[in-house]
Amino acid sequence: MQKQQGFTLIELVVVIIILGILAVTAAPKFINLQGDARASALSGLKAAIQGANTLVYSKAALAGKETTENATVTLSGDASATPATNVDVTTDYGYLDNTVVNFTNALDISVQSITAPTSGNVTSTGDWALAVDSTSGVVSFWQNDAPYTCTFTYKPATATSIPVFSAVPDANKC
Repeated sequence: MQKQQGFTLIELVVVIIILGILAVTAAPKFINLQGDARASALSGLKAAIQGANTLVYSKAALAGKETTENATVTLSGDASATPATNVDVTTDYGYLDNTVVNFTNALDISVQSITAPTSGNVTSTGDWALAVDSTSGVVSFWQNDAPYTCTFTYKPATATSIPVFSAVPDANKC
């Protein structure tokens, strides 16, 4: 009887084939991590805007401005600053309107207004970019250096409707 000292060539080939099959099926799941991260960041921004809108609407309702178009609502500022600072936002019917300064003030983010891209990646001097459609007033948001297809929209409130958000795209578009 011979004593076996290691693996046979066939055993090694079978293991390599199994590892290859696992790599081919698992690799695509991990290749698009950047797209997943961008889609998650976009979802976070959308949730932040929704949360800010809730707080802004509450402030507007307390001030009696929830039925007014183009009203100014004062958010809390830095009371310890000299002089004390307040953060103002303009609202349409109690919700954030479509101006860059509102999103900057309400969310404390770095955002730049751009022309809506139709191809390639979005470039912005801020962390976020937005474009306002001049006819509909709808605002589109992108993360800096993201593909132009990785966006969601915000339609400001009207006298008869609350703000409307589009869905955040999946990682394939980001």
